[in-house]
Amino acid sequence: MDLQLNGKTALITGSSRGIGLAIAQAFHAEGCRVVLNARSPKDLTLAAETVPGAITIAGDMTNPEDSQRVLSETIAQTVRLDILVCNVGGGQSVLPGQETAKEWQRVFALNLWSTTNAVEAARAALTSSQGVIVCVSSVCGIEFVAGAPITYSAAKAALHAYVRGIARPLGQQGVRINAVAPGNILFDGSVWSRKLAEDAASVTSMLRSNVALSKLGTPEDVASLVTFLASPISGFTSGAIWTLDGGQVHS
Repeated sequence: MDLQLNGKTALITGSSRGIGLAIAQAFHAEGCRVVLNARSPKDLTLAAETVPGAITIAGDMTNPEDSQRVLSETIAQTVRLDILVCNVGGGQSVLPGQETAKEWQRVFALNLWSTTNAVEAARAALTSSQGVIVCVSSVCGIEFVAGAPITYSAAKAALHAYVRGIARPLGQQGVRINAVAPGNILFDGSVWSRKLAEDAASVTSMLRSNVALSKLGTPEDVASLVTFLASPISGFTSGAIWTLDGGQVHS
């Protein structure tokens, strides 16, 4: 299927590895001009080797001023922005019951403010291009997942509320926004990579018990859905949370 993305410009935050890098590679394969973002210039340089022609802009999207700079540099180098993918996030936190005010702030900055900062900074450019926003979230924001940090689950649930709520004012400006909520995704350096190395039998048992398809997902699975949601093919979709978990959650 032709996703009609050829020639568009896509900025993917948190795209130096894992899911974000797979998303960037997928947009490149669709003919997009890709802008990679992460905090580490070194990591971005390595990532860009797998995305020919990509522009790299280092910056911390949890910081409002840095977010604005990243967007300003993006427009300066590309003239326009058609697609914003908000992929900054992370699920590592303290055990349930050990939350502190400092940890709440850190996890919400990583998993919520990074998105709200990016959207605010990119809003004018996306309005001009009648663009699209796709946020990468988690099934932890949809229902209780045993063992998941409370801080992370709460931040992702708040992200879902933000996507649903901001869809109308953005829609009035001609901008669409959706979120993808992945389940268990395997890639180098992921928690599932570690768990498989430690106890593959337990992972297999969990998948058979809890996941309808009895397998882990891949970054490419996420990238396929993200590119679809960013394309004109999904032009009537906005304000939705798209679950991508192999049939795990029941909400």
